[in-house]
Amino acid sequence: MAGATEIASPEVLPDDISSSDSLRRKKLGIYFIESDDRRTAFSGGYVGGGSTPVNIHGKPISILSSTGGWIAAFFIFGNEMAERMAYFGLSVNMVAFMFYVMHRPFSSSANAVNIFLGISQASSVFGGFLADAYLGRYWTIAIFATIYLAGLTGITLCASMNFFLPNQEQCDQIALLLGNCEPAKPWQMLYLYIVLYVTGFGAAGIRPCVSSFGADQFDERSRDYQSHLDRFFNFFYLSVTVGAIVAFTAVVYVQMKHGWGSAFGSLAIAMGLSNMVFFLGTPLYRHRLPGGSPLTRVAQVLVAAFRKRNASFDSGDFVGLYELPGKRSAIRGSSKIAHTDDFRCLDKAALQLKEDGADPSPWRLCTVTQVEEVKILLKLVPVPLCTVMLNLILTEYLTLSVQQVYTLNTHIGGLKLPVTCMPVFPGLSIFLLLSFYYSVFVPLSRRVTGHPHGASQLQRVGIGLAVSILSVAWAGGFERYRRHYAVEHGYEASFLTPMPDLSAYWLLIQYCLIGIAEVFCIVGLLEFLYEEAPDAMRSIGSAYAAVAGGLGCFAATILNSIVKSVTGNGETRRPSWLSQNVNTGRFDYFYWLLTVLSVINFAAFLYAAHCYQYRKKERGEMREPSSIQSSHG
Repeated sequence: MAGATEIASPEVLPDDISSSDSLRRKKLGIYFIESDDRRTAFSGGYVGGGSTPVNIHGKPISILSSTGGWIAAFFIFGNEMAERMAYFGLSVNMVAFMFYVMHRPFSSSANAVNIFLGISQASSVFGGFLADAYLGRYWTIAIFATIYLAGLTGITLCASMNFFLPNQEQCDQIALLLGNCEPAKPWQMLYLYIVLYVTGFGAAGIRPCVSSFGADQFDERSRDYQSHLDRFFNFFYLSVTVGAIVAFTAVVYVQMKHGWGSAFGSLAIAMGLSNMVFFLGTPLYRHRLPGGSPLTRVAQVLVAAFRKRNASFDSGDFVGLYELPGKRSAIRGSSKIAHTDDFRCLDKAALQLKEDGADPSPWRLCTVTQVEEVKILLKLVPVPLCTVMLNLILTEYLTLSVQQVYTLNTHIGGLKLPVTCMPVFPGLSIFLLLSFYYSVFVPLSRRVTGHPHGASQLQRVGIGLAVSILSVAWAGGFERYRRHYAVEHGYEASFLTPMPDLSAYWLLIQYCLIGIAEVFCIVGLLEFLYEEAPDAMRSIGSAYAAVAGGLGCFAATILNSIVKSVTGNGETRRPSWLSQNVNTGRFDYFYWLLTVLSVINFAAFLYAAHCYQYRKKERGEMREPSSIQSSHG
């Protein structure tokens, strides 16, 4: 083929490329072809896309030292801190708001909030798609942060104006429990759901982009890049934790002292201020060019592979696997990706045959880099999928543990903590662990593992999943004791009356354990996805973690419904495990069910981690043919 250059391994290609015996003995990487004969779908090709930062106008940055780095990253941390503050503030307070103010049953309120949390996380794929395809991460954050602020403002208006609320007269605690309070009108609930889901939609554009945009501020060619990246994701999650702590303490305090309108208003004010800080940092940011629609590229690979499904690598028409020459990549914002032998069926999308001609359609012939992008996305799926179980447990803790706390003594000396403040303790454990991570955990674990950062990304995810099993197992054991104590001391029917001799701080053990699990698992997962995702799909890669969180929320809702229907019987008045009266339900059985499911999930993760191979050695631009030959040797 005219103008084609072969990137070969040290092995000598046979003269007859159609020799089937030789083809079977050698990897497809030997037949990696570069060609100038075809126009790409992306206007020719892009040089060094994955490692060339640009300014907000899309122009290359000539002096990197004047942009990016830790200063730029701290401007981004503020935006994430406010978003997490609003997220956790709504997740804790909205259930109580719907129950006490909108007069919705507790179970339906919890399910509605779980669905909101699930949608806000699962729809992060959409935000990641927009960032990688068209807008870039900066503009995606800017637009969706504004939408987020609009949603929070709408929620504040709902809580502040009687027009949006049902009648609160003659609605004391007994009336609430008996369901005698006037319920919210359908249009009032519709308005609340609209502004709530607008807020969730805003979060969907922020969550997949903030961590990736922050990591973009560091130079991949720097000798300390890996160390900076490792520390960045820990500091990033520290900002998440600070936002959660403020939500579980300061926002709860504002709600108790000044009402619901002020509480939700404080979230809106914090989001507005963080948006201002984010925009102030604009001159400092480094940007990555969006690489065009990743869905289109994925579809082209699938269609091309299907069209050539019957083609054989043994065919005499086989020319090679197609790729652009030199350093150019067909995908803007991406470096070339070396060929791998996984998912061989997809390689047929890059299978260049004589019949393809000089100018084939991108729906018939794709580059190797384009095919490898799809392979990487598929190989990443099992790891975040295994974290769905941890997110399910976190979701259950937000609602079930609150019901438990109502029956327990929350006094510390003369100080009585509000029930909704209890989830602050996982945040405090996360804060302490991240604070001592580099001074304590890394040196100790380095001696055991020999890893320069103490543990690899997948090892940290595995540690988190293992600790989550201990947390939920302890939760089941303590709940068994708490329920037995309530029945023995005559509190069986008084599920909103605290038992003075049983402290709520026994729950701190499960809270602290789940906090530790969250640090190891989620921080390790975020770093893993950013490092392993294709250059032009990093926002979508980061969105995998958010989608796992959303699936955890949805799974919690589905599991709750199944358990209620299977274990409860309305005809015989047998309460379900998840009865609103926690003293007649069997939360202990439910926690142990979660323990069993977590063990099964952990075994699945160990298998997935064992099968996964890091692609770190393939990062950066593909080298010239001579260097590629030596690397294959």
